[in-house]
This record gives sequence, C-alpha cells and structure tokens, in this order.
Amino acid sequence: MIRIAALAALALAATPALAQAPVNPAKPVEASIPFVNHGGIRDWRAQGDSTLYVQDQSGQWYRASLMGPAFDLPFAQAIGFDARGTDTFDRFASVVVHGQSYPVQSLVKVAGPPMKAKTAQAKPAA
Repeated sequence: MIRIAALAALALAATPALAQAPVNPAKPVEASIPFVNHGGIRDWRAQGDSTLYVQDQSGQWYRASLMGPAFDLPFAQAIGFDARGTDTFDRFASVVVHGQSYPVQSLVKVAGPPMKAKTAQAKPAA
C-alpha cells in the first residue's frame, strides 16, 4: 500500500514537468489571419517569387512562404487569397496570381517586411 502511495506521489510530481515540455525555438509557430473574405487583409508585399508579406487589419505582419515559385508575383498589381471556404488565411490556403493558384507552405508572424535597399547614387566627378 505504501508503494502505491509513493508511486502516486511521484506521478503527481512529474505531471507539471510533462505539461511544460520545451518548445522548439527553431520552428516558428504557424499563424492565421481571420476574416480574410471580409477585409481581414489590409496590405501585402511580394518578396521574390515565393515569399509574400501580408498585413492584417490590426497592423500585424505575416510571412507567407509558398510551396513553389509564382513567377508573376513580383510584378502583380493585385492578388487573391483563397481560404478554401474557411474565411481564414493560413498554411492551408492559397494565393492566386493572374488566375493561377499557389498553395501556402507556412504562415508565421513577423515584425514586418524587410526594408528595401537604397540604390547607390552616382558620385559627382572630381
């Protein structure tokens, strides 16, 4: 009987340690943007042909990585967000560029899109 009580005490003592399992900091937490079909997205910016920065209505930025290159993305004036009937833009959604659908591989919160590099100005001749 004492052995059972001791095992029960050990089990209770170990429970908080199991509940607080360490989170892998190398893997970013997937995010989602609600109400994508009802004005949930305020702005977007393309970064190359497979990365898209999306801003929600509260001003939070997200980085969407596409599963494959969307060659027209850097030149697109407008894009679509296909939430597949859920009204939530997440890693199960797609981006539509010139009628072609590109699945999202991941969507994570970021501080904002990267700053554009300033172009070098010509130096005056000496």
